[in-house]
Amino acid sequence: MKIASLVVLALFLSVLGLAPLSGEAADQQDKMKVCNEQANAKGLGEGKGEERQAFMKECLSAKPAKSGNTAQQEKMKVCNKEAGEKKLAGEERKKFMSTCLSK
Repeated sequence: MKIASLVVLALFLSVLGLAPLSGEAADQQDKMKVCNEQANAKGLGEGKGEERQAFMKECLSAKPAKSGNTAQQEKMKVCNKEAGEKKLAGEERKKFMSTCLSK
């Protein structure tokens, strides 16, 4: 369980260290946040080490869509905002995000 978290953290820190301290770093942080939320929504939370690591690698290396956010990213944004407004946290937030993203 903790190994998966450490892998994600190490990946995040290495990506952050490689990104310049400009807008690109903020974009990369946003991408990491979105990928993390997508992984959790797909049930790839703690305890899913290799599966989660493979998903995160693919998600983080994906090129952004030229026309802006993809439909999934827009859906994630809306669901995330709703969860924030409802002040959901932990397992309750995870469950809400999963349901919201599957609509």
